[in-house]
Amino acid sequence: MNPLPIAIHPIDNYTFGSKAAKHDKDATVRALRMKEKYRAEGMRRTVECVLLVANHGHPHVLLLQIGGPNDVSFRLPGGRLRPGEGDLEGVRRKLSTKLAPPHEQDVDVHHARWQVDENALAVWWRPNFEPHMYPYVPAHVTKPKECRKVFAIRLPEKMVFAVPGNLKLLAVPLFDLFDNAARYGPLISSIPHLASRLEFTYAGSVANPLPPPDPDGDEAAAGDTGGA
Repeated sequence: MNPLPIAIHPIDNYTFGSKAAKHDKDATVRALRMKEKYRAEGMRRTVECVLLVANHGHPHVLLLQIGGPNDVSFRLPGGRLRPGEGDLEGVRRKLSTKLAPPHEQDVDVHHARWQVDENALAVWWRPNFEPHMYPYVPAHVTKPKECRKVFAIRLPEKMVFAVPGNLKLLAVPLFDLFDNAARYGPLISSIPHLASRLEFTYAGSVANPLPPPDPDGDEAAAGDTGGA
C-alpha cells in the first residue's frame, strides 16, 4: 500500500482563539445516555480526527486537553455522528462545531475547508458499555456498542481555530505520544504507528496569518506545544 501524501504546515501559520465553553456531561450521565441512545438508535458511531502541524521540523498532533493539572485528559477533535449521517459529512460538521469561530461553525463553506481522507486510519470498537475500546471486535461480541473511526485531515495553509473556553488546544509531538498510553490512552498513543501510513511534506510559512476570531474570540494560548 502506497503511503498517503499529506502536507504539514508550520504551526505559526495558524491563529488560535477561544469561544464559549461547552461542558461535558458527567461520566454517569454519559453512560446512561449511551444506553438510551443504543436502545433507540443502535450502535453509536463516532469519528475522531488527526490534525497535524509542523513545529521545530517535527510533526505535532493537535489535541484537546480537558481538566486541570491533577485531573487532566486528552482527546482528538470529533464526536458522535447523527443517525444516517455519513462519516465524511460528520467529520466536517464535528470539526467545525469544535474548532471553527462561532459565526462560521454552522456554515457549509467552512465545513468544506476540512479535507478528509475517505479511508479511515483506524477503527476502534466498544464491546459493551464500559470505557474500554479495542482496535478489533472481540470474538465473543456480536453487538458492539460503539464504532469509532479515526481520520487524517489535510489542513489548509492557514486557518483560524476557536476553542471552547473550558478546553485547551495543544500541539503534541509524535515522539511524546509514542508508547505513552499511561498519559494519553491507547488510541492517541497509537497515532505514531498510524502516521507511518502517511508521507509527510513540510510546507513553508505564510507571510500574513489570519486575524483571531471575532467577536467572542480572545487571543488564546492555544499554540502551546510539547507534552502538556
